[in-house]
Amino acid sequence: MKKRVAILGATGSIGKNALDVIRAHPDFFSVVLLSSHRDEEGLLRIGKDFPDALLALSGSSPSNSKRAAIQFFGQEGLLSAINESHPDIVVNGIAGAAGLLPSLKAIEAGATLALANKETLVMAGPLVFDQARRQGVAILPVDSEHSALFHLVNAHGKERVEELILTASGGPFRSYAKEELAKITAQEALNHPTWKMGGKITIDSASLANKGLEVIEAVRLFAMPPEKIKVVVHPQSIVHSLIRLSDGALYAQLSQPDMRLPIHNALFWPSHEQNPFGRLEIPFETLTFEAPDIHKFPMLSLAYEAIRKGGVYPAVYNAANEVAVELFVKGALRFIDIPALTEEILQRDWIGCDTNLDDILDADQKARDLAFTFSQKISEK
Repeated sequence: MKKRVAILGATGSIGKNALDVIRAHPDFFSVVLLSSHRDEEGLLRIGKDFPDALLALSGSSPSNSKRAAIQFFGQEGLLSAINESHPDIVVNGIAGAAGLLPSLKAIEAGATLALANKETLVMAGPLVFDQARRQGVAILPVDSEHSALFHLVNAHGKERVEELILTASGGPFRSYAKEELAKITAQEALNHPTWKMGGKITIDSASLANKGLEVIEAVRLFAMPPEKIKVVVHPQSIVHSLIRLSDGALYAQLSQPDMRLPIHNALFWPSHEQNPFGRLEIPFETLTFEAPDIHKFPMLSLAYEAIRKGGVYPAVYNAANEVAVELFVKGALRFIDIPALTEEILQRDWIGCDTNLDDILDADQKARDLAFTFSQKISEK
């Protein structure tokens, strides 16, 4: 029997890669739901390839002429579509905090959650895992780094793992002097050296906010304290993660930088099927590693601060960063203002529990409001 797959964010980078995997294995998967935020034309175009799939447009209602083709719209419509499509597995490729409620709905529906939306776990990891345990469903990481860690930890046993090591490409500005960072444009930040990704995550990669979010995600996924999770810059993006065992040995997962590979692993889990997307051939290029420069890119250290404080601070970190990136893209903030704004918001007192959805959503909204207000002071300097 084919596995029933719902793809949230089908018109984005993760969604398109997931559809590539599914098209390569038509005998294994049936697409039952496709969603997009506002890309109506893109959603309709993909829908023609999967005529049995329900279509949902979460960010707006479709035009009157297209209403019959798109059955669900708005956030509530997307949540209803997840229920009505009866998926076996949900690939959540939605960008940002908007992915949290769909993740919770997928768990409620009893579906395996293939999670590319790291904000789900950053904002509400304890709540999400508590609900997943109650429903008896698995959460599978789709980020290349966390997918690598997932397989390495499962292969060697968590009780033997002493340290998790995430790799970072370092982004396009790794070699820039600190004073040069103030002049970076959004167009420059949207040009990642090794990965083809959506706009928000590409800018987060340039600032190392993405790696900060991944540190928090790893804390949640593997129940490891933040001091046991390290980050190393690896510009070639061939080694996706490493683990250090209690005997000191290091084990790494290597593959081409192709998001179809971790998506393939998640869709087929727990089995391992042939992947048609190429192999990493030996010999290959020289691999280099270096420590991240947290003085030039403080978003990484701010993430560690947020997860150490706990509670709703990780949600606040994410919210402030999302606002800062949005304003940077619009030209209202400089690249160096992203960490400045995030740090300012994190310094406030935030009270709330990360197992209470109302507390999380309230902190998220208040942090956004405060970030918008404070951004005006920064831009006036």
